[in-house]
Amino acid sequence: MCETPQATDLLAWYDTNARDMPWRTSPADRKAGVRPDPYRIWMSEIMLQQTTVAAVRSYFLRFTALWPTVNDLAQADDAAVMGEWAGLGYYARARNLLKCARTIAQDHDGVFPDTHAELLKLPGIGPYTASAIASIAYDHPETVVDGNVERVMSRLFAVQTPLPAAKPELTALAADLTPQHRPGDYAQAVMDLGATICTPRNPACGICPWISACKARAEGIASDLPRKSPKKAKPIRTGIAYIARREDGAWLLETRPDKGLLGGMLGWPGTEWSEHAVDETPPIDGNWRNPGAEVRHTFTHFHLILSVRVATLPTDTTISHGRFVPHADFRPSDLPTVMRKAFDLASPVLASD
Repeated sequence: MCETPQATDLLAWYDTNARDMPWRTSPADRKAGVRPDPYRIWMSEIMLQQTTVAAVRSYFLRFTALWPTVNDLAQADDAAVMGEWAGLGYYARARNLLKCARTIAQDHDGVFPDTHAELLKLPGIGPYTASAIASIAYDHPETVVDGNVERVMSRLFAVQTPLPAAKPELTALAADLTPQHRPGDYAQAVMDLGATICTPRNPACGICPWISACKARAEGIASDLPRKSPKKAKPIRTGIAYIARREDGAWLLETRPDKGLLGGMLGWPGTEWSEHAVDETPPIDGNWRNPGAEVRHTFTHFHLILSVRVATLPTDTTISHGRFVPHADFRPSDLPTVMRKAFDLASPVLASD
């Protein structure tokens, strides 16, 4: 992987145009000898999986303020971490975040491994994340390929094979361009190029540092690439969320099982989410009402229509599972997005009781 003219041109562009991100060490600082913090790189990469930079920024700042080091995070309370993650989605990432932090604290003396192979052994770290950490944090010449990089490579080399079948070819092309010199900066530069210039629609080819090398632009097909195979239509599932408040203001909540969607997160008792008719059995006896409210939410593999039922319960109500959370201790922001949507619909109804 010797340095190519494309790598030289891209690094020169990056030195001037690198995006300012709270987890990033700027090119100028890196040249001055400032080393990136592997903890912050790891944290950002986990958060950025299937999530935009704009959505991640405030979460990253809050997490690193609350838990500045991996040892701090390893000692954190599970519920506190899950609550801070609420709204960011893909909640298995938060569970793996804690598992990984504790593994590093216990088995690696709080120091992240610096090789792709060792990083892969950690909970929640797959090939992409291992490459990103090894490259960006430790400047190893690993090939880092995300959606932005796939788009850039498909256009640079005019790859007509549709995704996802094209992934191996695009990764091989990206590997051929990855330099030995400044591979961490190069990895971030390609992602920045895809995010700011080689965008999905209307790429700004006129200001691209790779304009002369881009085969897709020469052929007039840059906006048509990458090609993608048709996706199957997402199924629709339905369910019911039961939102109850005691007369003393406490809310009936439960922690969802660790495995499955929204695992480990705070939520409302409810039915399964199914493509078939659901059994409307409330979690506790009460004067349950249907206010006619529905939450519509889309997950990766299906659309959800969640009906809401509400009830006000006596203060001496007892329950067999779940728990009542005093109103003063309840933070709606701790709820995942779909549960927060249900709360927003139900709370005005209960407030009128």
